[in-house]
Amino acid sequence: MKRLIFMGPPGAGKGTQADIIKEKYNIPQISTGDILRAAVKNGTAMGIEAKKFMDAGDLVPDAVVIGIIRDRLVESDCANGFILDGFPRTVEQAKALSEILKELHMELDSVVNLDVPDEELVKRLLGRAIKEGRSDDNEETIKNRLHTYNTKTLPLIDFYKGTGILRQINGLGSMEEITNTILKSIQ
Repeated sequence: MKRLIFMGPPGAGKGTQADIIKEKYNIPQISTGDILRAAVKNGTAMGIEAKKFMDAGDLVPDAVVIGIIRDRLVESDCANGFILDGFPRTVEQAKALSEILKELHMELDSVVNLDVPDEELVKRLLGRAIKEGRSDDNEETIKNRLHTYNTKTLPLIDFYKGTGILRQINGLGSMEEITNTILKSIQ
């Protein structure tokens, strides 16, 4: 059983690595980005509200995201573990997650932080925009997302550093090298 958080700036490879690791441990990958994009695509009330923030490269309000996560963690496929991909994004969300996990009698095993230089992130995200046709991956939005990450999400490293579960991973290299490094760090 593994209860993991995958952190890192947009384009660091969190989703790619989480997809690989979830197969290894047979646990769900919970991507707030995927959940929110599906809500946008389906035109739900939450999706319409979230789209305004996503299109501007801003974070979706905590109340919306925290509610989504709590609802998701009580589903039966999370009983044997999970990977949170893209949550928490702020210290406030991390504190809320701690409360949710305490309430659900769960503990995190590891917080994996993928570290990638900004220049590489911009290159990756622009490539992804072309490949996947994502409206939230244009140069202006990318720069805003990186700024938002650096000011609001980066403080999570300090938040988790004192817990003993933070794993700092170099996000440069081949997909296999990064996966192997992650697997060794979470054993």
